[in-house]
Amino acid sequence: MVQDTAVQQGPVYLDANATEPLRPAARAAMLAGLEQTGNPSSVHAAGRRARIMLEEARQTMASAFGREADCCVFTSGGTEADTLALHGFGRAEGRAILIGATEHDAIRKAAPEASLIPVDGQGVIDCMALEEMLAAHTPGTGDRPGPLVCIMAANNETGVYAPLRDVASLCRQHGAFLHVDAVQAAGRMQERDEFSLALKDGSLAGASLALSAHKMGGPKGAGALLLPEDRPLAPLLPGGGQERGRRGGTPALASHMGMAAALEESRKQDWTLLEALRDELEGVMVQAGALIMGHGVARLSNTISAVLPGVAAQMQLMALDIEGYCVSAGSACSSGKVARSHVLEAMGQGEAAGQAIRVSLPWNAEAGAVRAFGQVYALMAQRFAGRGLLKRSSLQGGGRAT
Repeated sequence: MVQDTAVQQGPVYLDANATEPLRPAARAAMLAGLEQTGNPSSVHAAGRRARIMLEEARQTMASAFGREADCCVFTSGGTEADTLALHGFGRAEGRAILIGATEHDAIRKAAPEASLIPVDGQGVIDCMALEEMLAAHTPGTGDRPGPLVCIMAANNETGVYAPLRDVASLCRQHGAFLHVDAVQAAGRMQERDEFSLALKDGSLAGASLALSAHKMGGPKGAGALLLPEDRPLAPLLPGGGQERGRRGGTPALASHMGMAAALEESRKQDWTLLEALRDELEGVMVQAGALIMGHGVARLSNTISAVLPGVAAQMQLMALDIEGYCVSAGSACSSGKVARSHVLEAMGQGEAAGQAIRVSLPWNAEAGAVRAFGQVYALMAQRFAGRGLLKRSSLQGGGRAT
């Protein structure tokens, strides 16, 4: 849904990769869940009613990705889902851990001992390097199992899709287990994107998937880990044995119902409309002097990572915030700090890693507001150029990442 209306009153929200606005269907589902008094683990009538609703949400989440309902483990969010996968499929099974160099901190900080798989200048996983790393860890007779490989379906800062079918094929060849952080991709699926294609052709049938409700337009504080099959998993939170012993704690019924409703709505959306608006905005930003990271490869339909050469991200954020626009400098998981992007550093962008902002259009973006932002961005760039900060001489390749 892209609304072509007048610019809304108050701040204009263009930071959907940090969190999407709550979808009306998700709100309605949550209210229905909040009306239930029973604990889904209780055997009386009130508990059974809550259990039915929880299992309906579980079925919705699992079937959307080709899994059986019992393969869905509800969590408190994407970070817990990633950490549970690292624990259950990695350390508990004695596997070495390999992660993409541009992974989210939910993976990076949960596995500081992991080996980094390099990416190219567009942010795409280097499959030749991955193959060499896997060959060094291929299990032999009596050896420990193959490594755990953790790859994002789509990067949260640049939107760049990973070559999941190639990665999955390499993992199968070398006896590795694949975990996919699908937090950004799952609620923005298009038929032709790499994540959808990998699901459709069965490439990810043996992989686990991490999901997060609020990146789909659901509530914050809910997520899921989808297992490749119904199997035991060493829990991080043993608790009372909920989630078939894989994650203790009373399920957040209303939040999980909201997540399932948000996912269903996201799958009905025509993302090509948002992509066209994104492309239009990129053109304005490039004309103003920006470099678009990952411009030459497939990306999420809503995401722009734009470098304004010579201008610190902090200065850009402050200028745009004063004008009433909510954007970010990358991940929103750093306690409000603005730091150099490890994603762009891994892409070899050097100083540009501290000069990038992320614009991520929400599911309900208003075309008029987005176009107004483009005008404000161009004026901001013009002001920085007038102060001698904008390095226009460094622009090459029509705004592509160098």
